[in-house]
Amino acid sequence: MAHQAYGTQSDAFAAENDVHRRNLGTKDGKREGHSEDGGVVAADELLEAMGYKSELVRSRSTFQVAFMSFVMASVPYGLTTTLYYPVVNGGPVDIIWGWVLVSLIILCVAASLGEITSVYPTAGGVYYQSFMLSPPQYRKIISWVCGWAFVVGNITITLAVNFGTASFLAACLNVFESEPGVGIFPGEAYQLYLIFFGITILCNLTSALGNRWLPLLDTFAIYWTFAGVIAIIVCILAIAKEGRRNASYVFGEFDTSNSGWPAGWSFFVGLLHAAYATSSTGMIISMCEEVQKPATQVPKAMVGTIVFNTIMGIIFLVPLLFVFPDQAMLAALASGQPVPTIIKSAIGSAGGSFALFIPLLVLGLICGIGCTTAASRCTWAFARDGAIPGFQWWNKVNPKLDVPLNAMMLSMVVQLLLGLIYFGSTAAFNAFSGVGVITLTLSYAVPVVASVANGRKQVKEGSFHLGALGTFCNWVSILWSLLVIPLFCMPTFLPITLTTMNYASVVFAGFIAISTAWYFVWGKKNYQGPPTQAETVLEARRASVISHTENKL
Repeated sequence: MAHQAYGTQSDAFAAENDVHRRNLGTKDGKREGHSEDGGVVAADELLEAMGYKSELVRSRSTFQVAFMSFVMASVPYGLTTTLYYPVVNGGPVDIIWGWVLVSLIILCVAASLGEITSVYPTAGGVYYQSFMLSPPQYRKIISWVCGWAFVVGNITITLAVNFGTASFLAACLNVFESEPGVGIFPGEAYQLYLIFFGITILCNLTSALGNRWLPLLDTFAIYWTFAGVIAIIVCILAIAKEGRRNASYVFGEFDTSNSGWPAGWSFFVGLLHAAYATSSTGMIISMCEEVQKPATQVPKAMVGTIVFNTIMGIIFLVPLLFVFPDQAMLAALASGQPVPTIIKSAIGSAGGSFALFIPLLVLGLICGIGCTTAASRCTWAFARDGAIPGFQWWNKVNPKLDVPLNAMMLSMVVQLLLGLIYFGSTAAFNAFSGVGVITLTLSYAVPVVASVANGRKQVKEGSFHLGALGTFCNWVSILWSLLVIPLFCMPTFLPITLTTMNYASVVFAGFIAISTAWYFVWGKKNYQGPPTQAETVLEARRASVISHTENKL
């Protein structure tokens, strides 16, 4: 049973962990981050009402959790590594207006999840929320599928980020040429995999060993991103070696001749670019048990980050389009990474171009660390309720590092194994990013659908209730989810071959089949879901709000 699974920690381990948390969380006899209104204590008490003991240190403030959310999206980096999709499927219109459209949709998704998270702020995230919001007779299987989708989405998005960094690095190296048109780095499958392997190990080591310093790294990433983006746009617009495009081209050019799809559908296929960069929206929920006031801080961070990222994305993309080289040439690139070619054509110098790639490469590594951290938390939370085979190993928190180290290692091994797909298909990155977007979108949709189905009763208890606006956001989120699942299973372009096929459909179908089969083989009998009842949580939530109000008065 779930609560039995959670209780498998030995008394000695629990005691050691309590001492460790007190040592980390206190300073001069006072708990760090403990505000006068008792926000940290209230969060721990609400978590206890949800059926869990607080095991992780609540060290993150609102800005720090917002910075981490920004880092996991890493808009300049995310938009860089996936720019190939809209280049093939529509060009400037797909790039700019696709980004604006998807950002507005994801803002609705963030608002919808924020409402629910303000009532159920736990590392279990959408999986826990789905259980609490679903009808009692279906909540076990619904939360099971949602939880597996959330875990798979976290792992595959992290994989896509690290693999994208490897591919981008290879493309950056090839701005240096051994002869005209021939880069210095062959980019063989084994070479890219080894780079990906090294990046994955680095991200996991940093996340595991440097957990207490990660908020500082996230803060650094904000300034680093600003400096890098400013350097890139100033240099490419000032030099513009091959000239500049006019505004009508930048905001109105739509060319689908490279995709093979009908024009309308081609535009939508190209939206994977924007959807990938915003797919991490709900991953930050997994950090709720490390945030001082998760019921208010996490919803604000999710919504605020989307607004900030939308603006940052426009600032980054528009200058690139003003120096856009021939679209057909970019679509034909074997690397699938057009940004290095765009910047080199504008700068005219391999060395100068590579210098401008460094901010993006560093941001890619920081993004990988953030996603690694979030993926480990959601894996740990799902194992905590006994839903992952061998959960007794994966539900432990390392008392010295204050991280779920075993769950992190499980996530890492799965990523490294899935990365082997690249040896069989050069479109593997498309599959990784597609599966990540699809599964995360599905997991976000489940609690939203459940909330709408029961009349949005529970979200009215939250501190982030949006009223009629929330209902509108819910329906936008649901309709987007219905579009995403078939859309991002499509290949980037036609005709389809074995090497260019989008294997996201295969991986997604496999995930659905395996998770459902495992539920009926093992989960139906053994899995009980979170160790609490919805009514208990709502009562604790009301008590927490009353206590908070009295303390303020």
